[in-house]
Order: sequence, then structure tokens, then C-alpha cells
Amino acid sequence: MADDATTGETYAGAGVSIDAGEEAVDRIKSHVRSTFRPEVIGDIGGFGGLFALDLARYKKPVLVSSTDGVGTKALVAQATGRFTTIGVDLVAMCVDDLVCQGAEPLFFLDYIAVGRLDPDHIDQLVEGVADGCRQAGCALVGGEMAEHPGAMEAGEFDLVGFAVGIADRDALITGATIAPGDVLIGLPSQNLRSNGFSLARRVLLERAQLPLDGPAYDGAHHTLADELLAPSVIFSPAIAALQKAVDVRGVAHITGGGIPGNLNRVLPHGTAAEVTWGTWDVPPIFNEIQRLGSVADDEMARVFNMGVGMIVVIPESESFKALDVARAAGHRATVIGRIVEGDGTVRIV
Repeated sequence: MADDATTGETYAGAGVSIDAGEEAVDRIKSHVRSTFRPEVIGDIGGFGGLFALDLARYKKPVLVSSTDGVGTKALVAQATGRFTTIGVDLVAMCVDDLVCQGAEPLFFLDYIAVGRLDPDHIDQLVEGVADGCRQAGCALVGGEMAEHPGAMEAGEFDLVGFAVGIADRDALITGATIAPGDVLIGLPSQNLRSNGFSLARRVLLERAQLPLDGPAYDGAHHTLADELLAPSVIFSPAIAALQKAVDVRGVAHITGGGIPGNLNRVLPHGTAAEVTWGTWDVPPIFNEIQRLGSVADDEMARVFNMGVGMIVVIPESESFKALDVARAAGHRATVIGRIVEGDGTVRIV
């Protein structure tokens, strides 16, 4: 193998630093280890994450998987240089999909692509991912960081996650038993989470040209950056508690598509849903986006969560117990509507 240290090309010269990658791995080890469950075998650095699943706990085990990213919320983090919370959003987007089918989140992997690898940047991102995993009770068993000079500029990044959970087949939440008369329990979201940011950024930052270090809205005591970068609530522990306490017949994770585009995914044939506007508090940031962008009501409803992060469908007779359980888990849940006969549509009335 030829070796000319004075004239030969190097990986570093092409924009990829192996040394920075090794430093980043060393810095994130403590974050990763802080998420380990007893089932995790080995340590960070292997070619694959090892998880010793105790199948004796399940009669008919079914693995449930989900993958997602944080979308253009990453651009707000990039503009502010604040990366410690966006990893929580990543975990939330994945694990809160799993629990919609009754699955317990087991383990998580992340993928971080950057234009130039900065160990401090990676450390902050993985700190957030680890925080999210601890909240969800799942282990961060692996991941990948990739430096893409030429494809991405220095400071640019993308963040993607992959989660695996497990459920007993007989305990899967499928929506099949949902019937007219059932009620909708809404668990509130106090922010945008990580959905609708392309429209939010266009209205707030481009059209209205609001400064990120200015007030989030009139009368706010926090900045617009604080508002936009506030991490998603992770709902999976609350949904698990509800599933143990009441007859959970359906769960909808309210992300991109809003309430109409997600609640309809759990409705069986012959049913529809009526959601009653005004039964929950809409966070001020949504009103600000609508006002500054002259956004129509139906467009707001199908882009943003509008203050509802999860909807749980249960029999009306169990509504009070469900509210108590959700509130004990830290969520100011309310009854926001009901199931009726229909063609699978969701109406906000």
C-alpha cells in the first residue's frame, strides 16, 4: 500500500474526521448507559445492539416497530445552536406510535447525519435521546453518526430514530371493538411537538419575521425559540397505565395530519368520530400562527395537534376512571368527543 503523507489525500482532507467521531462516541457513552434495562447485553461499540427478550412473560408475543424523524424542527435547533431537547422529540415520535397498538417500548436506535461532526453537538443530541428513552422506559441500544461533507453544510444535521416494542397478540389495541357511544379522552400537548414546523417556520420566521430571541407571542414570558424547541411530552407511560386500568379500545397519536388525519386511522367500519371544540385548551402559539399566517381553520386542524397529543377511545362507563388514571400520570385529560355511527370521518364540531 502506497503511503505519501506529504501529498496523499486523506479522509480528513475530504471532510470526514475519524478522530472527531471517536471522541463523540466516548462522550455519549454515559448517556447511552443511563438508559439500559436489565435485558441489555454488552455495551456501546458493538456492531449491533443486544437485547435478551424474556419471552416467558408473553403468551403470544408480537414485536411492534416504528421509525420517524424530527422534520424541520431541526432547522430551529440549528439556528439557535440548542440541541439538548430535540432528541426527546425523536423518541416521542417513535414510542408514542408503538403504544397506539398496546406495545411496551423495549429499545431504540438513532441515526444522526451531519455536515461536519462536532463532538459537542453530538453529545447534546444524544443527551436528549437518552432523556427521552429514560422517560419512555426503553433502552438506547445503538445508533449511527455519519459525516456527509458536500451533501450537508457544517452545522446542518438530520435526526432519525427507530423503536421496537412488544405486546401480547390478544392484548393488541386494534380499534376493532370501538362502538358508537364510546368517548374520546384527550391528553393535552402544550406545544407543536415536532409536527407542522414547515408551516410554522414559514409564518413566524419568514412571513412575520419574528426574532427567535423575542417573545413567543404577546404577553409571553419566554422566547419564540423556547416555544418552538420545547420538547414533546412522551405519552407512552400514561397509555400503558390506562391500558391496565380500563378498556382501551383505540389510541390515536396526534402528529402530522392533526386530529382528523390520525383519529380516523383507528375507526372501524360503520363508525365516525365527533370531536367537540372548546373541550380542551388550545395553546397560544397555535392562535399566533393562525393570526399571522391567515391560516384557515381546517388547515390548522389538519396540520397541527392544536393542543391534543393523544386520543384514547374507551367505553363511556369508564370515562371517570380513565380521567383519574391519566391525571395521576401527569396529564390534564378531558373528554373531548364521542364515537357515532358513520363512514369513518372525523368531525370537529
